[in-house]
Amino acid sequence: MLQNTEINDNTEKVVLVGIITGKESESRINEYLDELEFLVETAGGQTIARFTQKLEKPEPSTFIGSGKLQEVAEFVKAAKIDIVIFDDELNASQIRNIERGLDCRILDRTNLILDIFARRARTSYAKTQVELAQYEYMLPRLTRMWTHLGRQRGGIGLRGPGETEIETDRRIIRDRISVLKKKLEQIDKQMATQRKTRGKIVRVALVGYTNVGKSTIMNQLSKSDLFAENKLFATLDTTVRKVVIYDLPFLLSDTVGFIRKLPHSLIESFKSTLDEVREADLIIHVVDISHPNFEEQISTVNQTLAEIGAFDKPVIMVFNKTDAYRWIEKEEDDLTPIVKENIALEDLKKTWMANFSQPTLFVSALKKENWEELKNVLYQKVKEIHISRYPYTESPFYEGI
Repeated sequence: MLQNTEINDNTEKVVLVGIITGKESESRINEYLDELEFLVETAGGQTIARFTQKLEKPEPSTFIGSGKLQEVAEFVKAAKIDIVIFDDELNASQIRNIERGLDCRILDRTNLILDIFARRARTSYAKTQVELAQYEYMLPRLTRMWTHLGRQRGGIGLRGPGETEIETDRRIIRDRISVLKKKLEQIDKQMATQRKTRGKIVRVALVGYTNVGKSTIMNQLSKSDLFAENKLFATLDTTVRKVVIYDLPFLLSDTVGFIRKLPHSLIESFKSTLDEVREADLIIHVVDISHPNFEEQISTVNQTLAEIGAFDKPVIMVFNKTDAYRWIEKEEDDLTPIVKENIALEDLKKTWMANFSQPTLFVSALKKENWEELKNVLYQKVKEIHISRYPYTESPFYEGI
């Protein structure tokens, strides 16, 4: 258990819980909980403590087992914790049993991500997508909302009302889901029509793990002023801008960031948003090179691209935030690691990161370091695609090039 000593009374106090299975190491779980803590911070909460439990698999009734649940319950009561958040998705039975044991609000990772999405949604389209995902998450977990009616205990006057209320709510939610899906279908058609009206101009999509700097790159390339900050899921709505490099125009789209364990309902709800990636001619895969787990983030993004059918597209790998990159070198007989800062671009190009089959670049979007190389590579890739569509004699964009 790790306890946070600095407590802000104005924010909700949170405890994080994760399990260490045979497939995961303790260090890996701590990395997952680091990300969960960042999610909590993004949602406006403050993490006070963490609990982990070693199990072969999650315990069916309480996820972490009765002994660990009691340990968490004692801490929750003593520290006056508001919310306990689990790093994996919980089912209705687990949520109900854990709530009884802890006597506080319970969330899982999916619920937390949905809450952040709800806070971040700005447009009607994004709000509709998030609302659909929330209802689809809620539907199989309705039973926990009606335990106060004593339905499970039975008895005179207690048989039926709870079940009736649940079925009524299920009907209401199913109806609402149906309405939202129809609304999204209509918006999908409108967006598909908009994409067709763009003609055959080359489309480039920025993709990457959440908070890797996609919006900053978008702002620099398109000379726009999109919202960007150091928090997860700062961008939900896909933004498309026309960009011109050396008189060559193309469309650049900034998409929602990916994350490990991204709820399937969100992927389904954000189908049209992800269509910008599916229909792109070229993908810029942005990586935060300063993040200690960027290799796993690359894998997560590639898996998500494969899931949405966009893994076979041409890709430019862009390792961003080189100004914040720190290289830790450990000597075998030295317990003190050597930390190297301000690594030269030439040295970065000699690392394994430069050996991807796709074009690979190292930049700092914030400071516009190595920016001309990015523009040159992007120009060449867009030009190749453009030439395949328009012979020189038919394209006005290559006059004088």
